[in-house]
Amino acid sequence: MSETPILTAWSSFYMMTGSSAAALVGLMFVVISLLRAREIQTAQDGISTFSTPTVMHFGAVLLVSAVLSAPWHTLYYAAISVGVIGFLGVAYIVRVAYRTKQFLDYRADVEDWIWYTVLPFAAYGAILIGAIALLVLTAKALFAVGAGVVLLILIGIRNAWDVVTFLAAGGPSQSNG
Repeated sequence: MSETPILTAWSSFYMMTGSSAAALVGLMFVVISLLRAREIQTAQDGISTFSTPTVMHFGAVLLVSAVLSAPWHTLYYAAISVGVIGFLGVAYIVRVAYRTKQFLDYRADVEDWIWYTVLPFAAYGAILIGAIALLVLTAKALFAVGAGVVLLILIGIRNAWDVVTFLAAGGPSQSNG
């Protein structure tokens, strides 16, 4: 348990989200490994653009959960750690948006842009803002970080399903983009 009482109150939340994220990362590995080698080679850019960010979201949830479950004696280093995760997540989503725009085998529609870039950007932004506010508005900041974490899990679940159904329907060869 955490030495910081306010984080102790959140320990079961972060145990649940961290465990869920870890399990979902495992499922993503299973899904990707079930693809035949030929499909992986022809869909490498699509995997990097759509599947890898999903695994990264789950990894970010796992990392935030681990950081906020650690026995911190002060919130300062927890805030710094979570802030770095939030900042890197925002930067990563900017990169994903660029890759999505450059990807020619499939043209992302409005729904894809919302779920693969806009909502993750908001989730990482909430984590970053929550981390910045952690030392001043601790209780509210923890809710902002928690909201970002839950949003990343929901985005990851939805996007994993989207990728699986896209591939099950025939992948890029069956797309109209």
